Amino acid sequence: MAKKFINFNGEILDEEDKIFTIANRGFKYGDGIFESMRMSKGKLNFADLHADRLQKGMKTLKLEGYSQMDAYFLKDKVDEICKRNKIVQNARLRLTVYRNAAGLYAPDQNKSAYVLEAMPLDEPYYQINPKGLIMDIYPDIHKSINQLSNLKTCNSLPYVMAGIYKDQMRLDEAFILNQNGFLCESISANVFMVFKGQIYTPALSEGCIGGVMRQVVMELTKKCDLPMIEAQINPEILEEVEEVFITNVSKGIQWVMGFNRKRYFNEVSRFLVEKLNEEIK
Repeated sequence: MAKKFINFNGEILDEEDKIFTIANRGFKYGDGIFESMRMSKGKLNFADLHADRLQKGMKTLKLEGYSQMDAYFLKDKVDEICKRNKIVQNARLRLTVYRNAAGLYAPDQNKSAYVLEAMPLDEPYYQINPKGLIMDIYPDIHKSINQLSNLKTCNSLPYVMAGIYKDQMRLDEAFILNQNGFLCESISANVFMVFKGQIYTPALSEGCIGGVMRQVVMELTKKCDLPMIEAQINPEILEEVEEVFITNVSKGIQWVMGFNRKRYFNEVSRFLVEKLNEEIK
């Protein structure tokens, strides 16, 4: 089996190398953020959007060095690590940025460090899932709404617990509610739904992750003159809407087939996947 390599603060290392000590703040406190990305035919998709979100997240966490994490930096490092792993065309990537400091809850400095990983993908373009997802609401932990809610932080315990629930209930995914009981997101994606000719998604003020693919899909709806509304969404509407789909950069757009006894169509999600791939091409 071929070795896999990572980029650790600009140094290419074997992924099996021991790079962290017990003092690592990402391990101890979840003190960091991460960015999931996708490369198609040798090109990093949506580099500007990823860089913008990453820099804003680092600023929010008061992490130094955010100015260097621009689109050029991302494209350069992605190209480097993919070549080192002999990935020529398509890849899924994760960039984790953490606070490189000592201290307890209060760090003694705000310097940042990063790790970039790459995994090969077979397909350059997004594929609609042939079988729709079966989903339900995760009931145990609701997501708080605060300054960190829109960030992809390394503190992911609510999603981990929702993932355990998903597996126990033999679901494909699960909806997550916010502290007020309104629809927020899913375990690994943003949520969209079609109701009476309108497309709805939870507003950022509802505590959902500010996903890059969420932003891309919203821009696509504008280009295609599809009515899009960011809103506060009562989960009871899931029993009435015609279509539900979820979005993230790794998988693109996935349509949901069922919630409880309700069954959904996938007309809009299929249309948007076609338009999404046109954007990448």
